[in-house]
Amino acid sequence: MMMESSMKREENVEDYVKKARLNSTLATLLHDPILADVPKNPTLSDVDTLISLKLGSAMRISILKLDDTSFDVALMNSATVKDLKLAIKKKVNNMEQSKMGHRHISWKHVWANFCLSYDKEKLLDDNSVLQDYGIRNNSQVHFIPYVLSKDSQKHSKGRKHRFFHGLNKYA
Repeated sequence: MMMESSMKREENVEDYVKKARLNSTLATLLHDPILADVPKNPTLSDVDTLISLKLGSAMRISILKLDDTSFDVALMNSATVKDLKLAIKKKVNNMEQSKMGHRHISWKHVWANFCLSYDKEKLLDDNSVLQDYGIRNNSQVHFIPYVLSKDSQKHSKGRKHRFFHGLNKYA
C-alpha cells in the first residue's frame, strides 16, 4: 500500500514537472517576435487558423476603423461575413482587455450603427462568403456608418412615434 502511494506521488510530480516545462516553453514561444500574431491566450482554433494562413488556406484581412487606425484578423478562406464580425469582436475585446482591463462593448449597438464595407460595397448579409465580395488575403475592409435606405426600413423610430402619437390624438 505504501509503495502504491509513493508511486502515485512520483507520477504526480512527473506530471507537474511536464506541465511546468510545457508552460515555460509555451511562454517562451509566445514572447518570440516571430509569433507576435499569436493571441496571448490562444485557442486551438486560433492556432489552427494561423497554421492555415501559413499554408495558404486562410487569409489575413486588415480592418480600417473610423479613426484611421487598423488591425488584422486571420480567417479561413471559406469564412462568411458573420465569421469576420466574430473575429473582429474577439480581436477588439482582446485589445481592450490588454489596454484597459475589462470594458464592455455593446456589439449589438456597433452592428446596428456601423457596417463593414469592401470596395464600396456594404457587407450586410452575414451568411455571404467573403470571397464572393472579392475579399482575399491582405484585403482591407472598412468600418462605415450604417444607414438603412428608405426602401429597406420597416419602421423608423420617427414613424413609430408619429403613428402612436396619432392614435392618441384620435382617442
